[in-house]
Amino acid sequence: MEWLQNIFIDHSPLQAVIVISCIIAVGLALGKIHIFGISLGVTWVFFAGILAGHLGLSIDPDMLNYAESFGLVLFVYELGLKVGPGFFSSFRQGGVTLNLLGLATVVLGTGLAIGLSYLANIPMADMVGIISGATTNTPALGAAQQALQQLGVSANGAALSCAVTYPLGVVGVILAIIVMRKLFVKPSDISAGSHEDDNQTYIATFQVINPAVFDKNIREIASFSPHKFVISRLWRNGEVSIPTSETVIKKNDRLMAITTEEDMEALTVLFGAHESRDWNTGEIDWNKIDSSLTSKHIIITKPELNGKKLGSLRLRNEYGINITRVTRSGVRLLATPGLILQLGDHLTVVGKESQIDKVAEVVGNTETKLKDPNLAVIFVGIVLGLLIGSVPIMIPGISAPVKLGLAGGPIVVGILMGRFGPRFHMVTYTTRSANLMLRGIGLSLYLACLGLDAGAHFIQTIMRGDGLVWIGIGFVITVIPVLIMGLYSLRATRLDFGSTCGMLCGAMANPMALNYSNDTLPGDNPSVSYATVYPLSMFARVVIAQLLVLIFV
Repeated sequence: MEWLQNIFIDHSPLQAVIVISCIIAVGLALGKIHIFGISLGVTWVFFAGILAGHLGLSIDPDMLNYAESFGLVLFVYELGLKVGPGFFSSFRQGGVTLNLLGLATVVLGTGLAIGLSYLANIPMADMVGIISGATTNTPALGAAQQALQQLGVSANGAALSCAVTYPLGVVGVILAIIVMRKLFVKPSDISAGSHEDDNQTYIATFQVINPAVFDKNIREIASFSPHKFVISRLWRNGEVSIPTSETVIKKNDRLMAITTEEDMEALTVLFGAHESRDWNTGEIDWNKIDSSLTSKHIIITKPELNGKKLGSLRLRNEYGINITRVTRSGVRLLATPGLILQLGDHLTVVGKESQIDKVAEVVGNTETKLKDPNLAVIFVGIVLGLLIGSVPIMIPGISAPVKLGLAGGPIVVGILMGRFGPRFHMVTYTTRSANLMLRGIGLSLYLACLGLDAGAHFIQTIMRGDGLVWIGIGFVITVIPVLIMGLYSLRATRLDFGSTCGMLCGAMANPMALNYSNDTLPGDNPSVSYATVYPLSMFARVVIAQLLVLIFV
């Protein structure tokens, strides 16, 4: 049995892989347990790591740092790729508000920490560790330690106080979210909507009775209307046809238009009358609307089409079909000629079945080709993210430069790659299952190593005189700002609960709480809000940690 003991005890690459894998397996198994209908999910991996560290398990420090760093980078980069396509539109629609709420959460927690430092007579050199652990922000701890070393002050107290407050920092945000949902959240606050591009579709039919558009073709009508729309069907004298840009609109024509809900009233004025039938219920059999036309979904799977504009394919003129909608990540987008196509986009095509089959050959429509992720782009993005995260940013009055770090750089590059990669013909598409798996592996690695590192001195630190005081103060710094700003977000700004959770998780730099929110709430709102808020909030916490040291130590 000595060989078995050597495998688990003696430091080696094999031992590191086995220990980390065992911690993750145990933690994920515990995460399936529900108590009163509540499960902490992947957060159990962190506690399994603490237990393993307390029992004396350890791995080589360099391997520990590598696995922890790589896991964090992989998680935040894949998160950036996932939310990148909708990030900038979400920023236009509410990103400023989200970031102001996130910064308010940061400021409230910082003010609370300063006040408690005086009330409990805790040196600021220890308090910066408490606030870093309470907000699960290791980059802030690193910045504070560097500032303390520059002042010639020991940074050991900050490291220990961060280690003992970190576990409740993780759990505190999750508990606060649970409390908010039980006490303050109404069913209407929980939205499954997605912050995707701002041309989400709305289908409507119109009767042409406005003399201003009589005997004008669709191109002319579109040229003097600032509103985007696609006409998919035209009924005239009982016959249906697919209009082209040269089709002339006549009096009493009946049009089916795909537009946005915001533009519907303007199109009603443009064409004359809006019919009352609701075409957006999801229960309509489009192939039974008329017998001569078919509606099908086809998938873009040819890499050479990635990043091209829809209009450049000239599918309507070549094949006599109409593309009415483009579905991307579950969101229906308006099929305008200027829409940049991405690999994996689902096109809704209306026309004769034989012509639709020809269009399917043009765009690929081979779903099996999408199952292999483009790993080269993933690793190129990670390298770029780490380079950007290492760029020193000088701020007047602060001696040490501020950096985005291992978490900030990759998430910024992930967002940019997800949003703009297709414009440069970079295939950034991964299936939902592949993205979730990579994120899960990254987060599990990060939590296992973080717990293992903290567990070695966890009990010993708690048993010290200051340990329990640090834990209690850290828990207050975690929960109070989250509850106050969460309630304010829900009631004052009328933000939905998913976006509120994502904002709070981003402001508290807590990917574990984000994962809990994603598991328990519908839609992508938590992830998009998290990515919107995280870079600025993380940067603010890093700067504030250094300012606290320079001002109060």
